[in-house]
Amino acid sequence: MLSTNLKKLRDDTSGATAIEYGLIASLIVIGMMGALGLFAGSAIGTWERVADEVAEASGN
Repeated sequence: MLSTNLKKLRDDTSGATAIEYGLIASLIVIGMMGALGLFAGSAIGTWERVADEVAEASGN
C-alpha cells in the first residue's frame, strides 16, 4: 500500500504545471516592470520639458 502511494506521488505532475504557469507569469511581470520603468523615465522628462516651456512662455 505504501509502495502504491509513493508511485502515485512520484507520477503526479499536476503541481508541476502550476509551478510552470507561476514562473511564466513572474517573468511577464518582471518584463512589464522593466518596460514601465523605462517609460516612466521618458514620461517624466517630457513633463519636465512641458513645465519648463510653460514657465518660459508665461515669463516666470
